[in-house]
Amino acid sequence: MANHINFFPAFLFILFNPSLAIAVTYNVLNFGAKPDGVTDSTAAFLKAWSAACGTPNPATIYVPQEGKYFLRNVQFRGPCKNKAITIHIDSTLVAPSDYNVIGNNGNWLLFDSVDGVSIRGGTLDGQGNGLWACKKSSKNCPSGATTLGISKSKNVEISGLTSLNSQMFHIVINGCQDVKVKGVKVLAPRNSPNTDGIHVQMSVGVTIFNSKIGTGDDCVSIGPATTNLLIQNVACGPGHGISIGSLGKDYREAGVQNVTVKNITFNNTQNGVRIKTWGRPSTGFVKGVLFHHAIMDNVHNPILIDQNYCPNNKNCPGKVSGVKISEVTYRDIQGTSAGQVAVKFDCSKTNPCQRIKLENVKLTYKNQPAQASCANAAGTTSGSIEPTSCLY
Repeated sequence: MANHINFFPAFLFILFNPSLAIAVTYNVLNFGAKPDGVTDSTAAFLKAWSAACGTPNPATIYVPQEGKYFLRNVQFRGPCKNKAITIHIDSTLVAPSDYNVIGNNGNWLLFDSVDGVSIRGGTLDGQGNGLWACKKSSKNCPSGATTLGISKSKNVEISGLTSLNSQMFHIVINGCQDVKVKGVKVLAPRNSPNTDGIHVQMSVGVTIFNSKIGTGDDCVSIGPATTNLLIQNVACGPGHGISIGSLGKDYREAGVQNVTVKNITFNNTQNGVRIKTWGRPSTGFVKGVLFHHAIMDNVHNPILIDQNYCPNNKNCPGKVSGVKISEVTYRDIQGTSAGQVAVKFDCSKTNPCQRIKLENVKLTYKNQPAQASCANAAGTTSGSIEPTSCLY
């Protein structure tokens, strides 16, 4: 009798615990997708998403290794009836070669208001070459689409993905909570405009690690209202480095806080670790940042704070940045600078950088000592520091 009493609650636990529900798989071929790289498979992918989103059971959308799948802009929207959907891609998804088809839609592939989605494997080919050429020769071009957007979502994982030649940003994480990006490759030519690798903004608890990013813009860019961000074991190059900012474009702007960037290599990049703010009034701030163990290989600006950003000299000449930068630590930063000034802190006159820390920094220029340049920057040093610190 005792055994029977113990068995019944266990049976109920199995029956009503969603994590033990039978998983279902939806193959996009069964919904009409054609792996010929030409036929529009957008509707088929949306039908597969509707089925996976609509079931209470854990679900997998499977894209088999059979050629390429052509997609126009696709919006995968939640909320869903389950919190365990995997997009398993064993092939390549291809964007339209005509940049006008998706160039004004903001995103090519968008996951919006989802919870518990994993995107695994596969290649996303944004075919951005045509738009880049247009931007170089004309002003009458669409702004371009982000390849993969994650918006207003939580508990999302992106792993083993390759993103090629995005029209604009490759991956954007916007307004999200607890997003993990791992084992990702982002590839675009050095001269491709605005092709940031991964952009994070208005998000909490994002981690990016074990990835390789080479683009024509920032490898990782960090926008307003980003907190508790970890970037670790990332190889960056070509590109413009890892940038907090630009910040302060809008007067009322949330700050960036608790950012850790560690075990990073920069190879032939324009910048290494950079903080960039517009030179005009703002309520924004940067606080609690650690750059730890970075290797610079022929980087033009290895360590840079630029608070006088003013593209095209519009709306900011004669003004100063209101963004308050404090508690930024540079620990174990080593390597070579392609410019003579390897450490540059160009901070705001009205809001000087505070509590900057340099710990064991060694940067050289053409096998000679490099230089440091400071304006309105206060802080301390410890350990061996080269070039000689100019902090006050």
